[in-house]
Amino acid sequence: MSQPPATPLAAPADRTALVTGAARGIGAATVARLVADGYRVMALDSCEGPPLATAEQLDALAARHGDRVRCRVVDVRDRPALELAVAETVRVWGRLDVAVAAAGIILGGRPLWETPDAVLDDLWDVVAKGVWNTAAACVPAMLAGPEPGTCRFVAVASAAGSHGLFHLAGYNAAKHAVVGMVKGLAADLVGTGVTASAVSPGSTDTDLLRTTAALYDVPVDELAQHQLIRRAIDPAEIAAAIAFCASPAGGVVNGTVLHADGGFGA
Repeated sequence: MSQPPATPLAAPADRTALVTGAARGIGAATVARLVADGYRVMALDSCEGPPLATAEQLDALAARHGDRVRCRVVDVRDRPALELAVAETVRVWGRLDVAVAAAGIILGGRPLWETPDAVLDDLWDVVAKGVWNTAAACVPAMLAGPEPGTCRFVAVASAAGSHGLFHLAGYNAAKHAVVGMVKGLAADLVGTGVTASAVSPGSTDTDLLRTTAALYDVPVDELAQHQLIRRAIDPAEIAAAIAFCASPAGGVVNGTVLHADGGFGA
């Protein structure tokens, strides 16, 4: 049987990506990795301020990467604003090859039956519908671009998308929805060349992990002990997994989840 041609891992010089939740954490690490791999990046964040990212953090991201990155304040709950960011990406750089939906929040701390409806509403709107909106805004530009066969949609899911976490039922529900959306999107994209996947981090050294530790009133190190590597994951490690899924070679991770969780749940 003949073998398929080798697919390059590296991005060509004109390859372009859009990343949400880009001002800090996994999003910022993903921007840095994609820039290092040769991409130009449209970096988006809501910049709502503590406990979420700030405009200053997004400005610092822009300063670090120069003209390889454009930063815009965009909330993933605002689909028209996402569409404008996609249109700007295509207008300035001529194409959109990759979308990374990394925006997220974490809320909880109570059992499901004591959790206010507003908590589930916020998680759904940002964590789940934010991925939906990002895909809806980005995929048409990929399909219309010069090389849809190497275009990739990558969502940041979570170990919470496959495990039940104590007092985080709403977050569990939203992240399970992210996994389901990616699988459905991949099925919709059959035959187009565009692929969709999710990367599920475990306990990663981010502000979100510190927020989780505060919800449980435990040290961050205690959360890291729930994965086989017995340490917190560096955001750059998750960014490397995302970068593979986003690469031309990453199409093999399609309609499924790459579990970059250090052996979570052990």
